[in-house]
Amino acid sequence: MKLESRFLGGLWGALVGDALGVPVEFRTRDDIRLDPVTGMRELGTHNQPKGTWSDDGALLLCTADSLATHEFASADMGQRFLSWYNDGLWTAHGDVFDIGITTSRALDQIAQGVSAESAGGDQVSSNGNGSLMRILPVALRFANRRTNELLDKVHRVSAITHRHPRSQMACGFYALVVRDILNGASATAALKHARTTFKNYYETADVWAAQMNYFYAVLESDLPASREVHIASGGYVMETLTASLWCLLTTDNFQQCVLKAVNLGGDTDTTGCVAGGLAGVLYGLDAIPVEWRATLPRQKDLDELFRKFTRLIESRSLSPS
Repeated sequence: MKLESRFLGGLWGALVGDALGVPVEFRTRDDIRLDPVTGMRELGTHNQPKGTWSDDGALLLCTADSLATHEFASADMGQRFLSWYNDGLWTAHGDVFDIGITTSRALDQIAQGVSAESAGGDQVSSNGNGSLMRILPVALRFANRRTNELLDKVHRVSAITHRHPRSQMACGFYALVVRDILNGASATAALKHARTTFKNYYETADVWAAQMNYFYAVLESDLPASREVHIASGGYVMETLTASLWCLLTTDNFQQCVLKAVNLGGDTDTTGCVAGGLAGVLYGLDAIPVEWRATLPRQKDLDELFRKFTRLIESRSLSPS
């Protein structure tokens, strides 16, 4: 598969997964089981038109837009996030209808003049999934760099809103899986190699090593064999990372993966977004149902941004070093 298809699949896939989850966000798993999501819906939790992406998608788009304009500028990203917060930059319809508490606090800090990489909360209570949901463009952009550079960029972008080591590490694990898939690995092989790389990198410093126990589910467990009842799908970053990987590992196509993700209930838009990004990278653009992608608004804007972003990186060789 061409890298272009994987890049575009990841970006479009994340937005599609987000939009599938928006109408049922906060509904319980048992409730959704009575009326499962099988395609794009309108209205629902946030009373939005069909195909609307949430804060997840908007901040992912802000991240991609910044990276398509600059080599790497966290200050620029922070200002774009603030423009989303205040003016609706990269929203689906000009309306900001959902934002996490930790993200809101961080953006208030940036508005008050705090530097972007110092703005994010670093308390244990700040480990929501608000940086994981938007980290995919960083993983794609720097996948061809050595591990220490890739993870440094990921950590710094996470820190704009989520500065606790656990959140940064969760974004790091996701980026390692994405890199291995880009290099042609299956989902199972990507997980195996990412586990090894993750341990080798994060066990070398106390600030990271102190968090390793929280990664048991993605590092040590037989994740594909886990039963759904043991897969949580709330807003905690470790739940979203684990659930998204579980959905990828227990399905064999894009459609099954994202539907499984949103039908877990809870933080459906974010689980859908994170899982959709992984599945899009794995299966490529053509695996995303055309009718789902066509429901997303701002088609021309999205296509122009994604093509611009992809052209910057598609010709570069990738290395799992």
